[in-house]
Amino acid sequence: MNDEAKRIQLRKYKAFATGLFVLMTIIFIVMTILQKTNDSHWIDYVRAFSEAAMVGALADWFAVTALFRHPLGLPIPHTNLIENSKHRLGDNLGSFVVNNFLSPQNIRPYIQKLKVSNFVGEWLAKEKNQEILIQNLSDIVLDILNKLDDSTVSHFISKKVSEMTDDIQLNKIIGNGINYLLEKNDHQRIITNLSRQIKDYVLENDEMIKNRVSEGSYTFIPKFVDNKIAEKIASGLSDFFKEIEEDPKHEIRALITKKIHEFSIDLKEDPKWNDEFKNIKNGLLKSEKLDEYSNDIWISIKKTLMKELQEEQSALKNYISKNLNEFSQNLKTDENLQNKIDHWVRVTAYKYILKNTHQFGNLISSTVGNWKGKELSEKLELEVGKDLQFIRVNGTLVGGLVGLIIYTIAHFFI
Repeated sequence: MNDEAKRIQLRKYKAFATGLFVLMTIIFIVMTILQKTNDSHWIDYVRAFSEAAMVGALADWFAVTALFRHPLGLPIPHTNLIENSKHRLGDNLGSFVVNNFLSPQNIRPYIQKLKVSNFVGEWLAKEKNQEILIQNLSDIVLDILNKLDDSTVSHFISKKVSEMTDDIQLNKIIGNGINYLLEKNDHQRIITNLSRQIKDYVLENDEMIKNRVSEGSYTFIPKFVDNKIAEKIASGLSDFFKEIEEDPKHEIRALITKKIHEFSIDLKEDPKWNDEFKNIKNGLLKSEKLDEYSNDIWISIKKTLMKELQEEQSALKNYISKNLNEFSQNLKTDENLQNKIDHWVRVTAYKYILKNTHQFGNLISSTVGNWKGKELSEKLELEVGKDLQFIRVNGTLVGGLVGLIIYTIAHFFI
């Protein structure tokens, strides 16, 4: 029922209660006039009833009216109670709601019934809802991206990168990386590849070796002797590196492994390497260069994000949609996930409500307190005015009966 319907209903019951008072008044006047010309006893009883009914009707009209306004517009003390006591009424109403409706024992049964996982899973499973969610998220992110100041963001990135790199010791990182390769034995593949490439290079460049031998030889040594020596050198070198390539336990491999390990230790422990890498890092990450790198990175990320968010079927949106489908399916089928989410929602809701119960009380108190007095009176009268009119009706009838009883007792026993 809207406010207009409530007003019509209130006027109807006010008219009924007032009409009953008017009826009692008419009866009283008629009985008073009849008393002057008629000696019938019943007239006295009816007159006593109507007289008391009038008094009861007026008394209850005064009481009901005093709640919402000054009767007849007269500023009588202790009238217009609601407007004059709206702040106290708001405080009491807020305390009443908090103490009786938001207590732990009252809200716990309702919180324990919360089960949002199935609802969310069903909602997310619908393609239309996914499109709405993705579109709204895209609009929010796009709005944020458009409002962000590029120079501020790039400066923030630059600052954070600078802070992070200040504590980074590149010599130890590289040393640990080398140790990792040694532990995984991955350096053996490097040795194998290098040995194969050196072997192949020697075999493919035998002419160069012959020329070098010839250039370094004496003029009296025959050409065929130099060539023979060169062939032996090339053959020896290629066989040597072939052995290293094919033999995983070759002594050269062990020697290389040892030297690499010693180098990694030296990298991590010798201060000169720390200073050396710090100089390299500072050279690469100068303030102006870092700002330039950060700006380029941010502009690239922003441009890519905006493009992905604006396109209808972008890779990012398809990826989000795919994950939403998987998530919704898990919500509907995975009991452990359901229990975790529902438990988290219940605990969070329970804690939040208990933590902020005073806020609910303050909200009610401030809302009622901020209402204009007349507006508050009208709102309450619309809600309870109908029932209050029955108080007037009951006051009229009960007052009449009480008056009749008093008159009867006085007539027969006094």
